[in-house]
Amino acid sequence: MVKWTDFERATIQDIFSKIDYDIVGPAAFARCLVVYPWTQRYFGRFGNLYNAAAITSNPKVAAHGKVVLAGLERAVQNMDNIKQTYAELSVLHSEKLQVDPDNFKLLADCLTIVVASQLGKNFTAEVHAAFQKFLAVAVSALRKQYY
Repeated sequence: MVKWTDFERATIQDIFSKIDYDIVGPAAFARCLVVYPWTQRYFGRFGNLYNAAAITSNPKVAAHGKVVLAGLERAVQNMDNIKQTYAELSVLHSEKLQVDPDNFKLLADCLTIVVASQLGKNFTAEVHAAFQKFLAVAVSALRKQYY
């Protein structure tokens, strides 16, 4: 079980209350597909992913980015039991979709960059540390079924 400080809880909740899901989710997911092109193999049904412009303007990419943030919102609402909250998602991604579990970390890194750019100077080292801890717990929960 993860121990959260009051600062970490408040920080994570504050971040998710400030970010614009319609911007951050699509931007983070698109960044992941552009920077790590091998992650595109799971999204063949998304159509044209041939270059950065096609990816960033793709409505299916944008929609999936919002789905990712909605999933993280579930983790924010269940910070004391993220592994249980993500149990079904872990099974889905490992058994049905067969997603490489390392991709969760890559997407988390891209999300961190986008959130940092959105929050600017308010994304202090302490805020960054709390956000990284939260994402590490979420990634670990998603990877649980793989082991």
